[in-house]
Amino acid sequence: MELSHTQAKAAQTYVEAPGFFRSLTLVDWLYAIALLGAALFALNRYAHHMDIYEQVILVATAPTFALLGWYWKPMRWLLPLVGLLSLWAISLYGGAIEAANTKFFLKYMLSSQSAILWMSALFVFSTVFYWLGLVSRSAFGGSVGSKLCWAGVVLGSVGMMVRWYESYLMGPDVGHIPVSNLYEVFILFAIITALFYLYYEGRYATRQLGPFVLLIITAAVAFLLWYTVSRDAAQIQPLVPALQSWWMKIHVPANFIGYGTFALAAMVGTAYLLKSHGILADRLPALEVLDDVMYKSISVGFAFFTVATILGALWAAEAWGGYWSWDPKETWALIVWLNYAAWLHMRLMSGLRGRVAAWWSVVGLLVTTFAFLGVNMFLSGLHSYGEL
Repeated sequence: MELSHTQAKAAQTYVEAPGFFRSLTLVDWLYAIALLGAALFALNRYAHHMDIYEQVILVATAPTFALLGWYWKPMRWLLPLVGLLSLWAISLYGGAIEAANTKFFLKYMLSSQSAILWMSALFVFSTVFYWLGLVSRSAFGGSVGSKLCWAGVVLGSVGMMVRWYESYLMGPDVGHIPVSNLYEVFILFAIITALFYLYYEGRYATRQLGPFVLLIITAAVAFLLWYTVSRDAAQIQPLVPALQSWWMKIHVPANFIGYGTFALAAMVGTAYLLKSHGILADRLPALEVLDDVMYKSISVGFAFFTVATILGALWAAEAWGGYWSWDPKETWALIVWLNYAAWLHMRLMSGLRGRVAAWWSVVGLLVTTFAFLGVNMFLSGLHSYGEL
């Protein structure tokens, strides 16, 4: 039986295409080996600061980030750089938290609070340069904005790693992974959103979405700075009993991958609406590109948010004796999940596209923001330990 031209071409591609592992280079394998070595070193050096769940998470990061680095090449320099800067900062402490105020590089750059302040400034400057590049049609502005965004990710990640170590310097009963309060999760949100944006920037070879996505990151930074000043939120505090659980270590990061990608989709939806109405039309990517980024962002966010919701139910069963209690935070998390489930259902079943999809993603950000912040500000319940 003869194959059609399309079938023959597909068969030829299948035969000639190397397997994923066969396509890896020596550099890829060296990167994976270095990650494994770093994880084992950290486990040997700092295991006494960690509980068994944190040790498992640490070991699991090696294969996870190896795969990520094989798929997305910038991770091959980002992770080693963050690791080296974090280890340098840790070595400067000499086991004393007071060193953060006495040693130059800690005080002005690498202590958690200093690094996070640098992150905040870099994201703001990145936003400015992205907008200058878009308005003036300058490739230079977008290039500088991108580099500043990467620098913000590096300093923010270092700040989180060092904060983790600082918490244990304050006492074994204080130490915890830094995802336990609004201050810490806003930093996590900014880093995650920036990383996903930078991935799409490289994937679609365009920096024209940077002005929009960095706006939401800058808004998060503005809230973070206000919260820090008004509530002294940067201080490391012991975990309240409800958060002294290993579930927090996986539930919260999964949740904020969802929040970050939903926010990214909303800002891309904003760009779509502007272009579709002829505003900045000649400076923004094609509508098909915007639609694709929006769809992929919501898909990734929905997957992680679903996992986070399931993990939250398991955590609730352990902490409160039931998987679901219709607590305001749980209820609004369900509303967020249903919103994006409906968006994806309409996309896949009815071909949802265009302005309706874009408006839906923008409105979805308002729903998500209320679930994230509004519930803490205006409602009370089992999650009241997180209120503003």
